[in-house]
Amino acid sequence: MADRSGALTESQVIARLREIFASSDPRIEVGIGDDAAVVVGAKRQVMTTDMAVEGVHFRTEWSTGFEIGRKVTAANAADILAMGGVPDYLLVAVSLTGSETMEWISDLAHGIKFEADLAGAHVIGGDISRADQVVISIAAIGTAEKPILRSGAKPGDGIYLSSLTGWSAAGLALLKSNSQSTGGPVEKALKEFKSPTIDYGFDATLASSLCDVSDALVIQAAQMAESAEVAFKFDLSKIEKTPEFAELETLANELGADIWQWIFAGGEDHVLLATGLDLSGILVGEVIAGSGIQNLPLGVETSAWRHFN
Repeated sequence: MADRSGALTESQVIARLREIFASSDPRIEVGIGDDAAVVVGAKRQVMTTDMAVEGVHFRTEWSTGFEIGRKVTAANAADILAMGGVPDYLLVAVSLTGSETMEWISDLAHGIKFEADLAGAHVIGGDISRADQVVISIAAIGTAEKPILRSGAKPGDGIYLSSLTGWSAAGLALLKSNSQSTGGPVEKALKEFKSPTIDYGFDATLASSLCDVSDALVIQAAQMAESAEVAFKFDLSKIEKTPEFAELETLANELGADIWQWIFAGGEDHVLLATGLDLSGILVGEVIAGSGIQNLPLGVETSAWRHFN
């Protein structure tokens, strides 16, 4: 029952979440409802956390609760994948304003559950608090037989993307412009901004280094190159030949945007960036001796996406 003011109580919300995230996984000894979760297992663990703030990472007027839930969960799952790991468990902490309906909260939870199922992970606990805006923080725990670090790239490796970056930036540009354009590429761009697709099937087994492109391709590539003390040389002609490039370029031309800014500096794609030989995905360059990033389109170096501008 709601309290006398008609507002939802914490116990009501927790009861609904316990229903949504119920799991029969035998590794989960204690799930939602106690002071902490208890799981069993002895493999090498990989842990990460990610926070999404209303007005910074999502807007409720642009995205449904379901889409927001998927987006925040995907960000955490991608970080585990980027270590060569498998996501197992999620701990979700959410601050609410108190004006949300049970329908919206359930929609958010179902979005988290949907993406968690795609990743093979289970929500096993979390926290709820009140704040002036919605904030969602997720901690992810996974396992990895042999973690793949950013520092393993070496001269002679190819540079690979699990899929083409830039779609999230295109979706954001469409929303900001109030564009009335329709069609497959438009729908894809909007979808990738609101709830990005994670390449769960990307085989990184043979990768020498690996990273999740969450900030921007140019930023993450520079971090990997610096970590390995090598240079990343991109081949723009290879990127132009990818099937998705023409679709993305059409959108960029319609909006008067620079496609290379989207691809290299857009951010929030959650595509996997890997180095190695004969990997799956898109070959976009090579690792060479030296330092830094080579062959970037003009202007990209100083325009990469950041949280705080």
